[in-house]
Amino acid sequence: MKIKKFEDLECWQESRSLTKQIYSHTKKSPFSKDLRLSSQITGAAVSIMSNICEGFDSLSNKEFVRFLRYSRRSCSEVQNCLYVALDQIYIGEKDFQESYEHCRRVRRMIDGLIRYLKQSQFA
Repeated sequence: MKIKKFEDLECWQESRSLTKQIYSHTKKSPFSKDLRLSSQITGAAVSIMSNICEGFDSLSNKEFVRFLRYSRRSCSEVQNCLYVALDQIYIGEKDFQESYEHCRRVRRMIDGLIRYLKQSQFA
């Protein structure tokens, strides 16, 4: 399958799914009352998607890789916020594990795309 638009990228699709999951958590009380953490984690999740999209429209593989690295860092930020949510008992262990693993899947996909783009630069 040829990638013609950012929506075709599996890592973007999976990050969209992750973002939906994170928003679902933050809409529930008591999470919804912690505006600072809620804003931080949803912003980081949206950032994953946004940086994949922005990088896709860059003019070079090198630039795309740079934006993918930002997305990767945002995955870590979401995971960090998940720990805070767990510690504050805003989410349970099951939700924590599912979302944490979802972040890992997205990061692995991003890493795979980074490897591919780096190899393509020298091909």
